Amino acid sequence: MKTFAIALLNDEAGFIVSAELVLISSVCVLAMVVGLSEVANGINQELEDIGSAFGSINQSYRYAGLSGHGGLSGGGGFQDGSDFCDSADDVVGNDPTGEGHDYK
Repeated sequence: MKTFAIALLNDEAGFIVSAELVLISSVCVLAMVVGLSEVANGINQELEDIGSAFGSINQSYRYAGLSGHGGLSGGGGFQDGSDFCDSADDVVGNDPTGEGHDYK
């Protein structure tokens, strides 16, 4: 077993040069950053959809009164007015900006 481990240690077939490893890992990291940016945009869009859904819930209620045989019960009601940011697509993502740079 010891000779097998020494043979594997001395074997240079398939050795990856460190410059190639750095290049491959750099490309992988950049791809992950772009991918995570798109995931963040998708999550923000879904959260905006959820917020719009909560804002569009109709909170008004109304019930009619009853009367008869000397008794009377008054009706009641409530009307929900529109709130700020109740409509869809109120939250919109912006383009990224750098420090001191003007991207156009």
